[in-house]
Amino acid sequence: MRHNRDGGAVGTSTRWKGPNGDRWSSVARRLARWRDGSRNADQRLEEIAADYLRALHETLRVDRSAFGLYDTACAAGERLADALGSLAAEGAESADALVARLVSEVGGDGGTLADAAVRRGLAAAVRDIRNMHPELDDAMDGGAAGGGFAWDILCDLYQLFFADTVGEFLRSVVAEHVKVAVPVLIATDPEDRIADWVAETVVGLVPNPCEESAEATDLAQAADTAQDPLAALPRIAESLVPKAVGKALGLITDEVTGESEVAA
Repeated sequence: MRHNRDGGAVGTSTRWKGPNGDRWSSVARRLARWRDGSRNADQRLEEIAADYLRALHETLRVDRSAFGLYDTACAAGERLADALGSLAAEGAESADALVARLVSEVGGDGGTLADAAVRRGLAAAVRDIRNMHPELDDAMDGGAAGGGFAWDILCDLYQLFFADTVGEFLRSVVAEHVKVAVPVLIATDPEDRIADWVAETVVGLVPNPCEESAEATDLAQAADTAQDPLAALPRIAESLVPKAVGKALGLITDEVTGESEVAA
């Protein structure tokens, strides 16, 4: 999905030892035993990534306020939804300008690990959306005169943001475990690969505002009350934030009988 992340200006200097508890200690021990290049190393690293994601989900189901991640992601998601309309109208002149704008308008100025994960998640989402939609670079090459970004791109960016925020938060956890417990692994950058796997896994859980808008439009047309679906997309994106965060953080799961909120 992406490689060689650099937190840079969107990172944080805050020192953090990582979360505590048996579930986190267990996965850290599995990471300590992992060696790149060994038999089935990639498969085992994916299993470790799944364990980290599971540990995060389980922790938040017990205490949704843990790490401040839920509230921070919700607040940032609402700001992102608000920014989508202007991006659809104006776009940005370069990838760097887009990242800077999103970090400024969406990332906030908090100094917690959750705040840093949001800012890194925004930068990662821009990198990922450029890989998914090469046409975005053409739109940015046009500068301000090129107009805004297509809504299918913005809706994918919305999904990627929540997924990458979770991946970047866990990347910080893994990085601390690597430094403290297994410094020999630093050269292999398992935190990057784990964050990639987590983001790729989570993104499919996050609702897509464009798809939700299409469903709403179909219903409105059937009832002969159709409105401009594009005008409603920022509002739809904002209304989906609690669901997007709940899905990404494991607070809402899909059961056979439908969606079930597993934490209040």
